[in-house]
Amino acid sequence: MYPHLNAIGINNIDLIEKYTVRTEGDADVLKVYYARGKGELFARSEKFKYPRQKKRVVVDGGTNTYSNTTEIAPSLRFIVEELDKVVGAEAVEADVKKKILTELRHLEKVVANKIAEIEEDLKKL
Repeated sequence: MYPHLNAIGINNIDLIEKYTVRTEGDADVLKVYYARGKGELFARSEKFKYPRQKKRVVVDGGTNTYSNTTEIAPSLRFIVEELDKVVGAEAVEADVKKKILTELRHLEKVVANKIAEIEEDLKKL
């Protein structure tokens, strides 16, 4: 019924609670969250990375000026369509401010971890 989800190893569709898609560098990261089982403290999740598709598009046809752009991979697009059917409208975040703040907090953690890693490398020198 869901061939693209089955292809990435997601077979138990009924346990999916929500999903997120975010862009990190030249890749899109899909994270699928599953419902908590009885007695579990944390919800289980799986993360999948998909490289962004690179394209050259004409910016100005008169001067033959091109620009490099990226877009979501077709396989990820099909997976997201199937996840939308499974999760329904619940996955749509109406509050854009909340989504931006969530992404900002995640970015802060990533940058803080990278800074700590670089500082450790400097101490070794």
